[in-house]
Amino acid sequence: MKTLDQIAAELQGYDPQALSADAVCAFLHELVEPVTGTDTVGIFEALGRVLAEDVVSPISVPPHDNSAMDGFALAGEALATAAPTSLRVVGTAYAGKAWTGTVGRHECVKIMTGAIMPEGLDTVVPVEFVQLDQDTVTVPPGVVRPGDNRRLLGEDLMQGQPALRRGERLGPAALGLLASLGLPTVRVFRRLKVAYFSTGDEILSLGEPPREGAVYDSNRYTVFGLLTRLGIEVLDMGVVPDEPEALEAAFRLAAQQADAIITSGGVSMGEADHTKAMMRQLGDVAFWRIAMRPGRPMAVGRIREGDRPAVLFGLPGNPVAVMVTFLAFVRPALLRMMGAQATANPPLLRAHSEEALRKKPGRTEYQRGIVSTRADGSLWVRTTGNQGSGVLRSMVEANGLIVLHHGQGNVAPGDEVGVMLFDGAI
Repeated sequence: MKTLDQIAAELQGYDPQALSADAVCAFLHELVEPVTGTDTVGIFEALGRVLAEDVVSPISVPPHDNSAMDGFALAGEALATAAPTSLRVVGTAYAGKAWTGTVGRHECVKIMTGAIMPEGLDTVVPVEFVQLDQDTVTVPPGVVRPGDNRRLLGEDLMQGQPALRRGERLGPAALGLLASLGLPTVRVFRRLKVAYFSTGDEILSLGEPPREGAVYDSNRYTVFGLLTRLGIEVLDMGVVPDEPEALEAAFRLAAQQADAIITSGGVSMGEADHTKAMMRQLGDVAFWRIAMRPGRPMAVGRIREGDRPAVLFGLPGNPVAVMVTFLAFVRPALLRMMGAQATANPPLLRAHSEEALRKKPGRTEYQRGIVSTRADGSLWVRTTGNQGSGVLRSMVEANGLIVLHHGQGNVAPGDEVGVMLFDGAI
């Protein structure tokens, strides 16, 4: 396991007082490691979990050639090219059992969706395309070609082929795929445990009466939601006062119980509280000033209490900055700890800006945006207005973040910008 100093030494141009967003991601990729424990769970409990091993298909899907729709199964070579083709119907093939009769050159079989293709037949003409007169079907020329409307054995998956790969985060489609293979259980990495708490004497818990200079804690609830969406086992440790004894007890308890610790508040330059001092005392911690907006102050490192260290993410105190730094940095790191592939992170989309955006090169900005689709299918985005890091209402109104990269300058109306959509991330 590399120390923070070793990781920093491997990053070109590492400067903890002016760290780019890309450098933060690179640092965290080296800092965190995937968990090793695994669980075997039923499919209904597997949503959002990460596969601990490849799933190899025990069967072929589909297990036989079958009809893709209701219609009439025939041999494609019997179709005439310029004139109608007349065929005699000699039976009906139903889904769930094989039709065992024989079919001559000028004969066909009525067939239902999913039914096994009778031997020697390779084409299905939909029922709405034919003319039926008692037991004779007439197929107009050109409505189907040989091989149409037939699902081939194993066209989804062949027996022995990898169906899902280790590190894949299981979504609804993956659950259906596992069920289609007849697999009632799956081996996944154990759930990640994350403890989180807010710090500061100015923070009120819900139920406390208002007092001058104090604010109600919102960060615990947004962090809870962000962690829960990831399928993480969350340990809510409440609000910890700015007292050395209380902070030490909270950090030690969190490190004993969790794989990672998230705090909010107490990491800014010149903070008058004891949070930074306690982080230094208990662990190997780096304090950063990130070239970003909103956000900037962040602490990362490890706190050891027992056999294994817990990874520490010390986030700023402003509500929007907490959510932005989580989405930009903590979420990808936690997914890596969960054992997920890098592709588990949602990609940035491109959208046209509806307005001019002021931006100085040299920092990454995450502006709250509302993305919409115009009649021609193009994506456009506008800001929610006030971009203050304490305006939590703007995160409710937004459906994504406009990502203005480190070297990017001012944006003119109509220019393309990167967008991180919330759907799939939060």
